[in-house]
Amino acid sequence: MTVVPRLVFSAPSSGHGKNALAIGLLAALADRDMAVAGFKIGPDQVDAGYLGLASGRPGRTLDPRLVGADRLAPLVAHGAAGAELALVQGSMGLYDSVTGHPERDSTAAVATALRSPVVLVVDVGAMGQSAAALVHGFRSFDEQLWLGGVILTRVASSRHEAMLREALDDIDVPVYGALRRQDLPPVLPSRRLGVVPAIGGSAEAARAVRRLGEAVAATVDLERLLGLARSAPALPGTAWSPEDALGAPVAAAAPPLIALAGAPGGSYSPPETAELLRAAGAEVVTVDPLRDEALPAGTRALVVGGGLPESYAEQLSANRKLCIAVAELARTGRPVVAEGTGLLWLARELDGLPMCGVLDAVGASRDGVVVGYREATAQTDSVLAPQGAVLVGHKEHRAVLNPRAGQRPAWSWEGGTPEGFVWRNVHASQLTVHWAGYPDIAGRLVSAALGDPAPEAVPAGPGGVPA
Repeated sequence: MTVVPRLVFSAPSSGHGKNALAIGLLAALADRDMAVAGFKIGPDQVDAGYLGLASGRPGRTLDPRLVGADRLAPLVAHGAAGAELALVQGSMGLYDSVTGHPERDSTAAVATALRSPVVLVVDVGAMGQSAAALVHGFRSFDEQLWLGGVILTRVASSRHEAMLREALDDIDVPVYGALRRQDLPPVLPSRRLGVVPAIGGSAEAARAVRRLGEAVAATVDLERLLGLARSAPALPGTAWSPEDALGAPVAAAAPPLIALAGAPGGSYSPPETAELLRAAGAEVVTVDPLRDEALPAGTRALVVGGGLPESYAEQLSANRKLCIAVAELARTGRPVVAEGTGLLWLARELDGLPMCGVLDAVGASRDGVVVGYREATAQTDSVLAPQGAVLVGHKEHRAVLNPRAGQRPAWSWEGGTPEGFVWRNVHASQLTVHWAGYPDIAGRLVSAALGDPAPEAVPAGPGGVPA
């Protein structure tokens, strides 16, 4: 059992301001020299990245579908070690679930699993006393849920605020803050930029986080919120540990160097990826695919996580020196794991822009987004998984690849044709897997990095692209 003061921020639906408030609260407390940690429910690495920027430590995702419900509390205990507050930002509305199983993966279900009080963020811009009825309904819907209070956004005036506070007091719901319409401006960089501003040292992102912190510090009762967080009981179970999850490290005379795609402030993979690789015996070094022109000296494997945004296709293409280095690493049989946009980066081209040319495939952007979870079966033995292994991953992309799969596909799932590519020691797919749910991946990759390059000879296709 681990004692971690904690709160879950949720809302009746998206658009009430919980993201800005969560970032602002962490920034406000960090500015007071408090140790804080941020978590995002679901697979959203973008929100997690900004929570990390605000807190000064890695922001983490908590997704029961990807890591298993039994790992949620241990992962919070691990990610919040030494913190005076763990703040968990919900996804969508409090009781919503994209999979249709709110009892398993809604914000309410995660809050209950964490034994955490929930603070409901409510946009009251078009409401008066009815806000109390709404909050009462959310509190009564699930008797296991601990609704600790509310924060009100888009309050019109002092009179409006007094009316709302009186109505909520009548149902015995504390109000921890009331923000005016102008207090939470849309200052965060565009989401199309993904997590890059949060981990790449963007001055705009830093200013936005600071602005949100100032707004929260001026309008939210921080001491009362901290009192609520400290009333949470000990987290169930013990803290997650990459060493315990993995077992013994891979035996080696010297640790293999594995390059992890990212930027100075983090990677395009969940933080647990690097932690597991290190526990497996690797030396992990970050490589920035947008700026670095070479792989770190001595690189024996490369991991490109699913957080790399598609919107940076021009920058990825323009970095020809790194494209050539990645193609050479793959051609010589060293392990390369590429998820999401990483798959497109390995293709011959994307929207007419030349990419790394590792895979004989062409990517094209289209309208609409493919998004959702997949229970996938490995079609080919690879550095990521043995053939026949079943894993749950997540997809979110606009661009599609032609062909969709290589001669040796990576995955298949019910209702879909095979997807992804396995070539020599390359595993590339638009499916993103959270390694905390499948820690054996780290051991497989480190073992492959220590071994001899894949020996099979594959003739080059047109333009020098492997067939």
